Amino acid sequence: MEKIYTQSLLYDFYGELLTEHQRRVYEEVVFDDLSLGEVAEELGISRQGVHDMVRRTEKALDKYEEKLGLVRKFLSLKDKVNEIRELTEDKKIRKLAEEILEEF
Repeated sequence: MEKIYTQSLLYDFYGELLTEHQRRVYEEVVFDDLSLGEVAEELGISRQGVHDMVRRTEKALDKYEEKLGLVRKFLSLKDKVNEIRELTEDKKIRKLAEEILEEF
């Protein structure tokens, strides 16, 4: 489950940097849970081609994160806001923290 969550975050942050073809293959395999064979047949490419595309896309997303760190910063900020919410007794601050967390 953790891997899927991480993949989702990386895709949410950096998916627009991928080509349309990369996005389509990645979404169908990772998010739509289609088999490599199903995607290969649909797109007219080999199963190995689909597999390679998914792996290259994962590496690209990891590289973007390595260079930009947006997911890491997002998760850190989310944890800090959640900690503020848990530690405060002030109702206005707690409500504001909850609103911020909902936006995440």
